[in-house]
Amino acid sequence: MLLKQSEAIVLRTYPLREADLLVTLFTRSEGKVKGVARAAKKSKRRFGGALEPLTWVRVRYEDREGQELARLDSCDILESPLSATVDYPRVVALEHVAETLDELLPDREANDALFRLTVSVLHQLRSGSIWMPLTYFQLWLVRLAGFLPDLTECLACGRPLNGSRAFYHALADGLMCPKHKRLASSELSVISREMAAQMFRSPIETFAAEPWTAAEGADLRRLLVQIMQRHLEKKLVTAAMLAKL
Repeated sequence: MLLKQSEAIVLRTYPLREADLLVTLFTRSEGKVKGVARAAKKSKRRFGGALEPLTWVRVRYEDREGQELARLDSCDILESPLSATVDYPRVVALEHVAETLDELLPDREANDALFRLTVSVLHQLRSGSIWMPLTYFQLWLVRLAGFLPDLTECLACGRPLNGSRAFYHALADGLMCPKHKRLASSELSVISREMAAQMFRSPIETFAAEPWTAAEGADLRRLLVQIMQRHLEKKLVTAAMLAKL
């Protein structure tokens, strides 16, 4: 029986029996892994506070033949979200990162680019400064998942949008020019499209100089959430919570 080791981000924990926890991890080496942490509620030495959601850890675990769930041996904290100030908007933002990763990641499929993205975004998600990291995370998550449409041309006619107005619809996979937009479409501003292009070219730290307001990039985030929910065929709980902030 091989004891594996990997960096990981804790996504979810659920009570299991009296003292155990069912844990969902985004590991760097194997992608999403589900496992059982035996006596985790009692063992401070093996787990301590390492199983709090969005904690970046080094985890040791075993896969047993014929069992779907791994057996978690221990976790060491590399970085905890609880080490910085936690207010309600930051809690919701962290929960959104956890929920979207849990919903979109396939089991046991490594994705180093997405792992590095998540670590970088968690570094930037601070109290009073959630909107830029969230926008960057959603944009790259949708792109890495293969869901992002071309934001530079009309879905219907192929005409380059350049600086012209562009619209999206809940039932369409792409942007449309004014001539071909559907009823009940929403507009994606030129500013947000330019920002998306910049985010594809630059690391997240480039945009961290000043906190964004909730209005900045709001139309882009609505589009990205809409894309995720269409592919998941379900609503994201945290998306509704973010919309109320």
